[in-house]
Amino acid sequence: MSTANIVNAATVPVTRPAPVATAYRHHHWLPEQVIFTPAALEESWGQQIFERVQSLGLPTTVQSRLTGLRGETERETYAIAKRTLAVVTAPASQLKLSPIPPSADWQFHIAQGCPAHCQYCYLAGSLQGPPVIRVYANLPQILDNLQHYEAADRLTTYEVSCYTDPLGIEHLTGGLAACIRYFGSRDRAQLRWVSKFDAVDDLIDLPHNGHTRCRFSVNAAAIARSLEGGTATVDQRLQAVRRLALPAVQGGGGYPVGLVIAPIMLIENWREAYTELLDKAAATLDFECDLTFELISHRFTPGSKGILQQWYPKSKLDLDETNRSVKRNKFGGTKYVYEKGTMKELEAFFRGAIAQKFPQAQILYWT
Repeated sequence: MSTANIVNAATVPVTRPAPVATAYRHHHWLPEQVIFTPAALEESWGQQIFERVQSLGLPTTVQSRLTGLRGETERETYAIAKRTLAVVTAPASQLKLSPIPPSADWQFHIAQGCPAHCQYCYLAGSLQGPPVIRVYANLPQILDNLQHYEAADRLTTYEVSCYTDPLGIEHLTGGLAACIRYFGSRDRAQLRWVSKFDAVDDLIDLPHNGHTRCRFSVNAAAIARSLEGGTATVDQRLQAVRRLALPAVQGGGGYPVGLVIAPIMLIENWREAYTELLDKAAATLDFECDLTFELISHRFTPGSKGILQQWYPKSKLDLDETNRSVKRNKFGGTKYVYEKGTMKELEAFFRGAIAQKFPQAQILYWT
């Protein structure tokens, strides 16, 4: 299919994505198949994604429905879906935003599904159907809708990475850059995103005006090496934070940044392992910058446990309920979290170590 068949839609009301570089210095996920729905190709942003995908030589098909994604087992279905990018339009229900405390005031979605292979994945059980990476072609509509949720008298924060890693698919979509440009034009709104990837080159010079906080999920080396497949290394992520945080006069982006330490796990020698992580972060961020921390302990649900064990049958992830406490939410859902004494010990360690190594940084929350 050629782009000649799909170039007649109205011009998209956000800046066109930057061209894809011909050579990558970073790890990039490339799907084995890209599916476009006809409705997605009617969107001018969908056309631009189509052009990006074509420039990379990726096989594309047009289908009204996402079919052919299931294998004979859940593991096979997972493998097929994780190799698939689907470009679709967000349904009208996506335009009704939900609060997402403590991360932000509101969450919105430019995609759902993640190209990484984290064996503790929090999306397991959260999304319906095979875990295909869905990207929304009606991005201008999604962004235009956000203004209706801005408070008149204070900063309103928006989280865009609840159901995806936006940097992990940025080379295919350009959507994260479009979001950063949009929030750079808003006076009382801040964009928040988090990633385990590191390809930030195309974000450095964007006109963000300090209205985007770029956060990276990091963890102890043993956890990252064994449980976070398909991602950039922790060292690479820290270098990405450094590049984004450095002032423009030093070749950086001058962004507010953050480190999300998650999921914090009670591994052997955990104090030493996390001290090493924090020391490495301090050595990398050895200059004054706007830095925050978010601290999230490991938890899982009965449903996610079952799915993760099907996706990663040989995983060494600890999903033993016997050393956990049950936490119930207001909707009756159940999570298994560390016991109260363990949680207090972990929290005290991180708060103390961060205060010592990063005295100017702010800890936004512990959970």
